[in-house]
Amino acid sequence: MAAAGLYALATSPAPGPGNEGLRPGLDADQVTPGFLGFAMTAFMVTAVVLLMVSMTRRIRRVRYRAQFEQGSEPVSEETDDARSQPGVNKTEATNGSGPGDEGPGRA
Repeated sequence: MAAAGLYALATSPAPGPGNEGLRPGLDADQVTPGFLGFAMTAFMVTAVVLLMVSMTRRIRRVRYRAQFEQGSEPVSEETDDARSQPGVNKTEATNGSGPGDEGPGRA
């Protein structure tokens, strides 16, 4: 039964480029989107692309700020120099405090 349906679809002629497949009284311009449909589609595609670029930037900023707050920010040259010096504690080098910078709550 399915083969008969496929055969019927395969043997039926495709609609031509003319108005043969339209109802009487309709023009091809009335049923196609035309320039306005193209313009609106192009506008929507452009808007979605711009929104995706903006969202990607914002997500990167949030990730960078979270990494910075956690203390895993990229290591600068000053921090590398302080870490490589003998007698300087690594936590003091990353916090920016030296051996004599003991404040309240530090022992």
